[in-house]
Amino acid sequence: MSKRGNLTALALGQRELSWFFIALIGIAGLLSYFQLGQREDPDFTFRGMVVRTMWPGATTQQVDEQVTQRIVKKLQEVPYYLEAFSYSRSGESIIILKLQDNAPRDQVSDLWYQVRKKVGDIKHTLPPEVQGPSFDDEYGDVFGSIYAFTGDGFSLAELRGYVEHVQAHLVNLPDVAKVSLIGVQPEQISINLSNQKLATLGIPPLAIAQALQQQNIVQDAGRLQAGDFSVPLRVRGEFQSLDELRAMPLRVKGRTLRLADIAEITRGYQDPPEITMHYAGKPAIGLAISMKPRGDVLRLGQDLNREMDAFHARLPIGVEFARVSDQPAVVKGAVGEFMSSFLEAVAIVLVVSFVSLGLRAGLVVAVTIPLVVAATFLLMRIFHIDLHRISTGALIIALGLLVDDAMIVVEMMVRKLQEGYDKTKAATFAYSATVFPMLSGTLVTAAGFLPIGTAQSSTGEYTFAMFAVVTIALIVSWVAAIFVTPLAGYWLLKSHAGHGHEVFDTPFYRRLRGVIEWCLDNRKRVILATLGLFVLGAVGMKFTEKQFFPSSNRVELLVQVWLPEGASIRATEREAAKVEALLSADKDIVSYVTYAGYGSPRFFLSLDQQMYRPNFAQLVVLTRDMPARERVLAKLKKSFDDDFPGVRGRVQRVPLGPPVTYPVEFRVLGDDLPTLKKLGDQMAELMRTDVRLRDVHPDWGVQTPMLRVDVDQDKARVAGVTSQDVARTLRNAVDGLPIGQFREADQLIDIVLRAPAKEREQLEQVSALQVPSAYGGTVPLAQVAHIAYVLEEPIIWRKNRDISLSVRSDIIEGVQATDVAIDLNQKMDTLRAKLPPGYRIEAGGEMGENSGAQDSINAGMPLMLAVILGVLMIQLKSLSRTVMVLITAPLGIIGVALALLVFHKPFGFVAMLGTIALGGMIMRNTVILIDQIRQNKLEGMTPWDAVCDATVRRFRPIMLTSAAAILAMIPLTRSVLWGPMAYAIMGGLLVATLMTVLFVPALYASWHKVRRTV
Repeated sequence: MSKRGNLTALALGQRELSWFFIALIGIAGLLSYFQLGQREDPDFTFRGMVVRTMWPGATTQQVDEQVTQRIVKKLQEVPYYLEAFSYSRSGESIIILKLQDNAPRDQVSDLWYQVRKKVGDIKHTLPPEVQGPSFDDEYGDVFGSIYAFTGDGFSLAELRGYVEHVQAHLVNLPDVAKVSLIGVQPEQISINLSNQKLATLGIPPLAIAQALQQQNIVQDAGRLQAGDFSVPLRVRGEFQSLDELRAMPLRVKGRTLRLADIAEITRGYQDPPEITMHYAGKPAIGLAISMKPRGDVLRLGQDLNREMDAFHARLPIGVEFARVSDQPAVVKGAVGEFMSSFLEAVAIVLVVSFVSLGLRAGLVVAVTIPLVVAATFLLMRIFHIDLHRISTGALIIALGLLVDDAMIVVEMMVRKLQEGYDKTKAATFAYSATVFPMLSGTLVTAAGFLPIGTAQSSTGEYTFAMFAVVTIALIVSWVAAIFVTPLAGYWLLKSHAGHGHEVFDTPFYRRLRGVIEWCLDNRKRVILATLGLFVLGAVGMKFTEKQFFPSSNRVELLVQVWLPEGASIRATEREAAKVEALLSADKDIVSYVTYAGYGSPRFFLSLDQQMYRPNFAQLVVLTRDMPARERVLAKLKKSFDDDFPGVRGRVQRVPLGPPVTYPVEFRVLGDDLPTLKKLGDQMAELMRTDVRLRDVHPDWGVQTPMLRVDVDQDKARVAGVTSQDVARTLRNAVDGLPIGQFREADQLIDIVLRAPAKEREQLEQVSALQVPSAYGGTVPLAQVAHIAYVLEEPIIWRKNRDISLSVRSDIIEGVQATDVAIDLNQKMDTLRAKLPPGYRIEAGGEMGENSGAQDSINAGMPLMLAVILGVLMIQLKSLSRTVMVLITAPLGIIGVALALLVFHKPFGFVAMLGTIALGGMIMRNTVILIDQIRQNKLEGMTPWDAVCDATVRRFRPIMLTSAAAILAMIPLTRSVLWGPMAYAIMGGLLVATLMTVLFVPALYASWHKVRRTV
């Protein structure tokens, strides 16, 4: 290569200018590190929306047929529609719409507008009594910081006022996106009036409602045009206080009574509540803070600490708050752990460099590493890649790879200096001999991560930073190898003028050459042995544990309390209070917060958030440390098994990866409910035969009782009673009948007419209720209606428009859910073979999510192969040599299987990504070796000598780069998420490197029929 085209020569010719720009990039990179956003997980577009519709009084089946199915049918027209999971309950429809993972991030908000528009188009076709639908497209927002406020001596309404004051200030912080209140109890003014008294007085409930509405008005009375002035007229009639409501006049049988004369009027809260929140057993109101995209969670944490400390001093005595979710603290610990692991990896790489290359050559690598890392930080800042769980792990992976090019260049320079070259000639020779093989190796290694970058799935988007960071670091390291490393070598390395000699004429290299020649002479044995080891590795992979994502190392526990369908929220609260009593005396627990009727806000990305369910409560338990977490976990599981009959209790560690409801789940879909239930029973029976499962159950539950009132229309018509009159009387007697609103500041408080508590709780009095008649007076309900107890489905699940019944289960400790699900899925084939037409069984849980994620990775494999083939063909200019390089890519399986089995590590999704990327690392070494053989032959060597000489010459750089990559992974082995991947790469690269030195020469000799030189 001419000196004019030699970039290293250009840099050496302008050393001061080169060092200036290198220093500039280094400083900019250092500053960029402190400006990078820091968060727990990468920014993630949650392609899900919740559509909630209320239809008070409707049965489960009516809601399903008249509301849910109609809306889902319209939702299927939305672009990028993937699926809709829905459940219908008495009076309520919940639909969770999911878009395809390839829906463009910048179009998702427009797609949510399309959802609103399309559902709005059919709203007139829904029953007129329907309330909504309402749309929640912020369902996936993560509230990393949550505070629980309690108030001794303060009502929840007073407490809400203080919390709203805090909310108004926090929302102005620079990194805050949204501040939401949790567990707020809507106030309610109750007019408690006995049904019997209403009947005696002859006052229909509508008369009270009409009197209230006629007085409690805000209505335009016009404007008086008086000369030059336009004077508005204001009619004052609305209630200013509860006393005014009590004094409201009613005309009863010719005389006027005050409302308070015939009813008890109280101010309280919605009863029963829809959702509640408790902190340490006390009623609480939560304040949840979400962060803006590109925000810095550590800066947000500092701002919140400052503001909340100030509020603590201003709040009245008795109002207290505690932080029940502290993502900034979690991230601070994770970043500290990353820096410790990163510095440990740097130290390992430097030790490898110093030991193998010597002090001065090691210093050259030591100069290169921080500059490459700084430039990587700079580009991460430019491309908006924050520091989080994925990018920090990728940086450590990249660290073992980014020194490869620097080591190759400095090793070449040292060797040429030892052969008598001057510094400039040694540096320029290193460039001309290695620049393109290094570039090809860099691109091939980066291409190994390409399926991650192109994966069209939520998991692929979650792990995208792995591809981005590693690719950036590799390209930067190649640039640094041709500019920074030669400059540092010119400055630090010593010349050996007049001592030119062949450095490979030593006892070690002579023995190495002998081993290589033996491999060439016994090429068939070597190839067959390698093939045999590969088969053993492939077989060994079948015996590795399979996993999707592991549990995290956060110290929280998630506790779920499920009562049977039909249970009231008060019953749910009582069971949750029993759990709280267990937790209160446990010294391993720092705090606990309880949510009843609704799941915890999404305080971490992977939370499987539960929607509105009165029979559900969730507790988030913060333990002191990891050992304490495991102790509490075991105690709670035992307590649920022994002390909570009729309750399904779950205790989970905080998971990683996409949200998964249950680790093992199978669902059967069809259109006939009785048939589905029979099939579901068969699935559950089959699953219960597996001893690795615990708590196998369907998601439907048993039928629940309903009190059905059949109005005899003929008798009702004669009595002057309508079905609407009956419904209003019943609602007034049990839930209460809203008849108006009380306006106070920015609050609208419902005024509800209802029976006293004793009458509301006695079912036997239903038949004795007095129904107002249009002819005056009242009629006993039993006179115009027949009352009977019947059973009905409490809930109907659907996937898209098919009825869905899921059987799900937890697993015992020490087994992997994917392993269990794979075994069960094979057994399910016997049931699948007997399914009626139109029915199907599919896997959910971890196996279902894993399958979708793997499919998205596999979809990127053809592009990866195309890029690798293109790069190899350009570099090697031979199809046979390219194919030879590709053949070595799978050899890592041998070491992957060995490492995972020896160290008992599962083969999870992240380990799979590492195994795919491992192929690129292996081919990088092979490219360098094959290209050296090609260069040797061009220089006139015989094929035999070319193979032997190339292997000897490339032995040290191949071993050095592999050793750096392998040993740099050691800090990652302690990581919950990255550990299995680190073991896979370490084992695979170790074995594959030995194969490169021994197998590749034998393969090349066999392929090209190389014979020993006589």
